[in-house]
Amino acid sequence: MPRTRPTTNSGMNQRRRTARNESSPGYQAKRRELLQAAADVFQEKGYDAATLNDIAERFGTDRATIYYYFASKQEVFQALFHEVVSGVLDENLDAADQVLALDVDAAEKLRRLIELQLLSYESNYPYVYLYIQEDMAKLEFQSTPWAKDMLRKTKRFEKAVSDILDQGVADGLFRDDVPIALMAKALFGMINWTHRWMKPGPRRVDAKQTADAFSALFFTGAMNHQP
Repeated sequence: MPRTRPTTNSGMNQRRRTARNESSPGYQAKRRELLQAAADVFQEKGYDAATLNDIAERFGTDRATIYYYFASKQEVFQALFHEVVSGVLDENLDAADQVLALDVDAAEKLRRLIELQLLSYESNYPYVYLYIQEDMAKLEFQSTPWAKDMLRKTKRFEKAVSDILDQGVADGLFRDDVPIALMAKALFGMINWTHRWMKPGPRRVDAKQTADAFSALFFTGAMNHQP
């Protein structure tokens, strides 16, 4: 029987697997640059509208070169979260646990978590914002293990905030006439909406200024002012 010639696609798959296994510094550096370019494109156009051609153009190459690093747009998108954002969430959870263990009142703990979150958004721009922008719970690959892990980590951080709000109400520091769940949603609404306008760079409001402003606004409404 005549031998079947491998397809171009299978050949590219093999090259990609070989390059990853060898993990040369040059390959990994280019791959990171490509992920950064893809993150910018996804943020500007959204996952559904973005194409591999868009990513290739931003990266300064052609579509065929993209396949040397990733098999599809979905694989690029998953890599952004699996390799970048997941680690950021781990770091934030560790920092949140340290804040929860501090011997300070609930207001100070919450202020520190607000600052932690916004500084993380700024230092990891635009990766974390993609997670918020694309609403990961609604994406087509939400059932994958990595996506489920991301959602679990997000829920853990949200619970940390809710626990602090509970503590504040129990201590009489925060008002008790607004449900904790609504207070948490109001806070996360302020923080997460920054994906629409907070960008690193000169002549822009930075994360620290934003955290201070949000804390002032939130605590003005949340604090128990009754004697």
